[in-house]
Amino acid sequence: MAELGVADHLAHGPLDTEELAARCGAHAPSLRRVLRELASIGVVRPSGDDRYALTEEGSVLRSDVPGSIRSSMRMLGEESFWYAMGKLPETVREGSSAFVSKYGELYEHLARHPEISRIFDDYMTARADAFTRGLVTRYDFTGVGTMVDVAGGRGSILATVLRANPDMRGILLDLDHVAAHAGDVLAAAGLADRCQVVAGNFFDSVPSGGDVYLLASVLHNWGDDDAVRILRNVRHAMKPGGRVLILEVVLPDDAEPHLGKDLDLRMLAIFNGGSERSRQDYAKLFASADLELGQVVELGAGASLLEAKPI
Repeated sequence: MAELGVADHLAHGPLDTEELAARCGAHAPSLRRVLRELASIGVVRPSGDDRYALTEEGSVLRSDVPGSIRSSMRMLGEESFWYAMGKLPETVREGSSAFVSKYGELYEHLARHPEISRIFDDYMTARADAFTRGLVTRYDFTGVGTMVDVAGGRGSILATVLRANPDMRGILLDLDHVAAHAGDVLAAAGLADRCQVVAGNFFDSVPSGGDVYLLASVLHNWGDDDAVRILRNVRHAMKPGGRVLILEVVLPDDAEPHLGKDLDLRMLAIFNGGSERSRQDYAKLFASADLELGQVVELGAGASLLEAKPI
């Protein structure tokens, strides 16, 4: 349903299967069988002879609604990501990612396949939406002149923070193939005159002179040594009195159910070394980079903001 865009095509009213198949580019008899199953789980409903309508539950699979999960479903079902989870037993047996063995490092894989990269970027943008609202309402950016968004993707988080803080300027750093799209997003948001987009690799360096450095869903991609290397580059680049903000899912120290524990298995499947971490784990990383953990702000949607300052 997500990949074929069924919810988008049903957004404006019921369609019969033949018409819906034509719009989706699908084989009508096969789609008819899928619709029968979708109706049984409540995301579409019959609306006359061989006609289907979208339900309220199914509307979250539209591309154009707040809280859409379409990009998440497409990412989970994308061939290489599906392979990663299917090969999780092999990864656990060997202690190294079957995904990496077959496809290479994730970001190199995405750079080679723009169509997958677009799905991934859509997913990351949608995923960030909920906790970005928490970021701008629950963290005090008073006095921040420049924020550097390290590996800032398309720039959606930076754009939200800048709109909420009109006196702030921003710098976004990301790899070449990502940074090219970020400039377009920031310009479309009317923020081109307040932003600089820099193409580069945070293992080499990060832009200097920032008051705040944001790393959102970055450190969990890397093992401890690489994470410390990134943090040291940030520590070296920041102004005196600067801060580092780490936006991640933070694992509880006990056995309670938590979204991060499911995400951690996906990190295990896709990366060699990447993992979700606890507050204590992050405190150790910061100390290794001459930083000290300060406040931790819950942002909602399972995410937290960890603030660190130079020791």
